[in-house]
Amino acid sequence: METLNQTLTSAATVNGFYKPCLKSSPPVVIYQRRHKLIKASSAAAVEQQTHKRVALLRIGTRGSPLALAQAYETREKLMASSTELAEDGAIEIVVIKTTGDKILSQPLADIGGKGLFTKEIDEALLNSEIDIAVHSMKDVPTYLPDKTILPCNLPREDVRDAFISLNATSLADLPPGSVVGTASLRRKSQLLHRYPSLSVLENFRGNVQTRLKKLNDGVVVATLLALAGLKRLSMTEHVSSILSIDDMLPAVAQGAIGIACRSDDDKMANYIAKLNHEETRLAVACERAFLLTLDGSCRTPIAGYACRDEDGNCLFRGLVASPDGTKVLETSRKGLYAYDDMISMGKDAGEELLSRAGPGFFDS
Repeated sequence: METLNQTLTSAATVNGFYKPCLKSSPPVVIYQRRHKLIKASSAAAVEQQTHKRVALLRIGTRGSPLALAQAYETREKLMASSTELAEDGAIEIVVIKTTGDKILSQPLADIGGKGLFTKEIDEALLNSEIDIAVHSMKDVPTYLPDKTILPCNLPREDVRDAFISLNATSLADLPPGSVVGTASLRRKSQLLHRYPSLSVLENFRGNVQTRLKKLNDGVVVATLLALAGLKRLSMTEHVSSILSIDDMLPAVAQGAIGIACRSDDDKMANYIAKLNHEETRLAVACERAFLLTLDGSCRTPIAGYACRDEDGNCLFRGLVASPDGTKVLETSRKGLYAYDDMISMGKDAGEELLSRAGPGFFDS
């Protein structure tokens, strides 16, 4: 396990991925939906609020450890890209609790879908309570709110899923009847398609730490988590094995961070434009075009992944499945690694799978 962790850490470094240092994080301001200050990260931070300069840029984020790691990564990149943002107190991180964070007892689809992790942050952005919003792109609905834009994606992390268990090294090692925890219909359907003898505990929700605790408490014998999140949290020591793209096609935009701002805020748009990683932005756009065509939601097992192949072209793979995993449809496209071509590939792949699936496919 130590060797695997060292390998993952090394790969992240070689590929230039940033690992946030949570210990040196700035004071974090936390707001309720009534938009009033309820606490700061420490008593000293509260005192500092009175004396420090007004922030030039306020980053809105959820409050989970992973969301904060992504906000700190964004902060560090902004500081490195602008001398004025590098000054002390120039950037403030504002935590906003979303409905999806508050309601953990129900599946996401039953309480409104993925927009639950972005709605309150989007509202704060539109109300000028924050200046930019940092999102996990796989949580962002295919339609952005009016008067907002999302022109920036940071360099993508590893898109694969990780298998985690206390007593098995892979899914194939699990005996029949073993219970695997996941709230993702995408993971559930692909898992049951390959290993129908396993059982899935649905609504296995919570942040990474919460799900690992449930695993340690014996609620399930294994779980699947995005490797990107484990890397950003420096928690890859928990990984038992990594699932290949062939074994588990990732979620649309998995491993990608998106940064949004108001459409009329040229200053913020210029700040975040400096951080954009165009290869990631194009891949995410291709995948989201596929998702939009399928009208995907949290009730729909959909997977999609676009990448640059060895020839520099775009290779896209898409998948839809019945929730019980008995039916899986896959397709692929190859073309130029350019925006218009990649949008067309995503849409065309989605239209093909819609046609092949037919009515009632997702009701299984």
